[in-house]
Amino acid sequence: MKKHYTQKALMCLILVTSLLTLSQHSTAQSTLRIELKEINGEYYTLDDLKGSELTVVDFWATWCKPCVKSIPKLVELSHQYEKEEVAFVGINVDSPRNLAKVRPFSKSLKIDYPVLLDTDQALYNELLVSVLPTVLILDSEGKVLFTHEGYTHGDEEYLKKKINELLEENE
Repeated sequence: MKKHYTQKALMCLILVTSLLTLSQHSTAQSTLRIELKEINGEYYTLDDLKGSELTVVDFWATWCKPCVKSIPKLVELSHQYEKEEVAFVGINVDSPRNLAKVRPFSKSLKIDYPVLLDTDQALYNELLVSVLPTVLILDSEGKVLFTHEGYTHGDEEYLKKKINELLEENE
């Protein structure tokens, strides 16, 4: 009787683990497929813009003071990696009312990687973002490998170290 109970418990554990793994993979895939408008008018998904190894996704808004400080550091950091290997993507979450400000704001901060508009916060909610700025590092499948919320001076060095660690793990 005890052996039968143990086998059932083991089977349940295996089933739950499998379902959780499938759920995470499914969420990662659906995240990559959410289509957003880029500030130049084209529509893209993260899958269209992802790096072959990693994708650094920065959620920000024009009214967010820490975002204003972090973005130039992320732009500098983006120049240290091959775009095909490590892609950087900005995700602006301003409301539709502020959309006219996003493109000039991006130009003033010299953002030279794609900036997508998440005005209804679909991607923001899908990835459970709750703080601005939030930087996520995704693998090539769209799985979140690392999350960093907020910004203080020097965070860019921490992000660089994390990106390099993740790249080394993928070798």
